[in-house]
Amino acid sequence: MSLESDRLSEQRPLGRASDFPPEVLRLFDQYVHGQIDRRAFIDSAGRFAAGGIGGAGLLAALSPRFAFAQKVSPTDARIKAEFVEIDSPAGYGKVRGYLVRPAQAAGKLPVVLVVHENRGLNPHIEDIARRLALDNFIAFAPDALHTLGGYPGDEDKARALFGQLDQAKVREDFIAASRYAHALPAGSGRLGVVGFCFGGGMVNFLATRLGSTMVAGVPFYGPGPAADQVPQIKAELQLHHAGNDERINAGWPAYEAALKAANVRYEAHIYPKTEHGFNNDTTPRFDEAAARQAWDRTLAFFNRTLRAAG
Repeated sequence: MSLESDRLSEQRPLGRASDFPPEVLRLFDQYVHGQIDRRAFIDSAGRFAAGGIGGAGLLAALSPRFAFAQKVSPTDARIKAEFVEIDSPAGYGKVRGYLVRPAQAAGKLPVVLVVHENRGLNPHIEDIARRLALDNFIAFAPDALHTLGGYPGDEDKARALFGQLDQAKVREDFIAASRYAHALPAGSGRLGVVGFCFGGGMVNFLATRLGSTMVAGVPFYGPGPAADQVPQIKAELQLHHAGNDERINAGWPAYEAALKAANVRYEAHIYPKTEHGFNNDTTPRFDEAAARQAWDRTLAFFNRTLRAAG
C-alpha cells in the first residue's frame, strides 16, 4: 500500500486480526516474508473472502496505514530529528539513518538502536524512534535500503527491494550503525537495541557480535541466532513473541535452551492469541493490550539496564 492510499484511508478503522480468517492471516504472513507473491496471496485469500471483498481487498485491509497510527509528529518541538550518513566499509559503504533525541536533554543519555522490519525505514519505524526520544533516549534507526535508494514510500516495492540485498553486507551495516550509536558524543556509552520481525532477528544477531558494547536487547518476534553463537551474547535480553506465530515460535525452544546453557540473562514473554507483528499499530494484526504491555516492559527494561551506573 502506498503512502497516498494510506492518507486517503486514514479515517477508516484499522480493524482487528479477529476480523480475518486464520487462513488469511497465515497467507498474509507468508506474503510479507516473501514465501508467496502478491498474486498467490490474492488468489488464495480470495477463497476466504466474504461480503464482496476479494483477495485484493483483503490485502488492502491488512496493509499498513501509517498516518492513522502516527503518535509523534516529525516536527514535534519536544524532539530534534535528523538524517545522518555514516561509513560502513565492511558493508555497503554507507548507512543512512534517522537520529532522534529529546530537544531539552539534560546530560548524556542512553542510546537505543531501532531495527526495522523487512521493508526498510518506513514511517512506522521513524515514529518508534520519535517515541523513544520522548521517553528520554537517543534513538538511531538505520535504513538497510539506503544502498538501493532508501525506503521507496510503498510497502510492496520496499519488500521487493529488500529481497535484493546481500544480507551479509546488511549485517555489517548494522554493526557499523551500532558502533556509531554507541560512540555518540551525546550518549552515555550504554547501548540498547530493539527490533521487530527482521529487526528482532537482527537484535539477536547483534547480541552475538557486539560483546559488551551492547548492554540490552529487545527482539520482537524475531528468529534466534545460530546455537553455537549464543555463548557470545553478553547483553541482557527481553524477548517478545506472539502466541499465533508458528514460523518464529518453532525455533524458540532451541534458542531458549541455548540461552540457558550459556547462562545468558534473559526474560521471555509470549502474548496469547496475538499475531506476528502485534506491536505494529498500523495494521489489523496490532493488538492494543499486548502491544501496550510489551512496550511498557521494553521501556522499563531499558530504563533499568541502560540508566544503571557502571
